[in-house]
Amino acid sequence: MMDAEEQSLFDAPPMGEQERMVEAILFAMAEPVTLAELTARLPHGADPAEALVHLRKRYDGRGVNLVKIGDAYAFRTAPDLGHLMRRETVETRKLSRAAIETLAIVAYHQPVTRAEIEEIRGVAVSRGTVDQLLELDWIRLGRRRMTPGRPVTFVVTEHFLDHFGLESARDLPGLKELRAAGLLDNRPAPGQLAASDDDEDSGVGQTELFED
Repeated sequence: MMDAEEQSLFDAPPMGEQERMVEAILFAMAEPVTLAELTARLPHGADPAEALVHLRKRYDGRGVNLVKIGDAYAFRTAPDLGHLMRRETVETRKLSRAAIETLAIVAYHQPVTRAEIEEIRGVAVSRGTVDQLLELDWIRLGRRRMTPGRPVTFVVTEHFLDHFGLESARDLPGLKELRAAGLLDNRPAPGQLAASDDDEDSGVGQTELFED
């Protein structure tokens, strides 16, 4: 008599059929799907990890690619064809320079506390700056530090990685590229360290962030 594991493997559909199942799930879901979610949806004995490998190769070089976003997977338009979707997908978002710099610091120093962000930037971080990034779902609250006061930390989200086409935070551009893009310039001059974001944001308008 077969044990549960043998019966499960025996009942697993052919790999080609598993690929079709994974493909259907990814196309149907609005958000990226994790391997655990795929495993829960597929028949017992199926191997979604292997199916993803085959599926990724199958879509390599096509107009739609299978990409990994954090711990999840999704279909996305090939990078070189993104301009064809611009009319339908471009959404102009503007952030203050304070928000852009805060976002860059969280991305490169996560998990990072508000006090650490202020130390790196040299100015106080207003609540509105952090709230704006939280509302955009580009940063989220991380674990509390085991230090006096147990301050909360901030980390970037999978939505942030997806927006900029990154698999993980390790794929972020170098600091030199960020400075060249104007994201880490205009350091406050000595004597202005007590300034706040509210003062900074009242300057010359807002800086346009990246577009899709």
